[in-house]
Amino acid sequence: MAFSIMLGTLELDVVTLGSLGLTVAILLAAYLASLVLLPSNARPPASTTDRLTFVWLVFDALIHFILEGSFLYYSFKFIPTPPFMTVTAGANASQEPLALLWQEYGKADARWGTADPVVISLEILTVYLAGPMCLYIANKIVKRDPARHYWIIVLCTGELYGGWMTFCPEWLVGTPGLNTSNWLLLWVYLVFFNMLWVVIPLWLMWDSYNFVSRRLRLADRIGKTD
Repeated sequence: MAFSIMLGTLELDVVTLGSLGLTVAILLAAYLASLVLLPSNARPPASTTDRLTFVWLVFDALIHFILEGSFLYYSFKFIPTPPFMTVTAGANASQEPLALLWQEYGKADARWGTADPVVISLEILTVYLAGPMCLYIANKIVKRDPARHYWIIVLCTGELYGGWMTFCPEWLVGTPGLNTSNWLLLWVYLVFFNMLWVVIPLWLMWDSYNFVSRRLRLADRIGKTD
């Protein structure tokens, strides 16, 4: 028997709840990793900003590896080739658990249920470059290495560009793949989850810019007094 919850006029089924639950579980795993690798009794202790940054980076990496990595898996496993271009491809062609997750998100943005070449191109960079870079920067936070600020700016620039290139081509053709028919699809899937990768990278870039600029100004003043 299928399980579902009615929330107003919106029905939340097992796949919907499981998809949201997996995201929360990944966030919890990132937080637990921060407790282990950035213990509160460490000397010097990690600042609140560094801890929040660490949690985000680990969360970001896990999202890239687990969720977006599975998108690539299904895309290449079921990618359409002539003369079968009309055959449904990507996550829509599978009933595996993570494929069902992408089918759920595909209700809001249909490209993620198929082997869309633009999305695949971006996700290759995301999974194989951004994911490892997140862990690399997180390790630098653990080691208290200030060089992380350079890599944070590089990472965030790439993620902002990736977000733009994910949606701009769709906007330019009139958003045929986007479905905004209810609040879950519009405000949770399309707005909230995607804006996380806009607001947080902008904040991280601002924080790292301030750190780097302060150090450069200090070095400049010291150099002038020598």
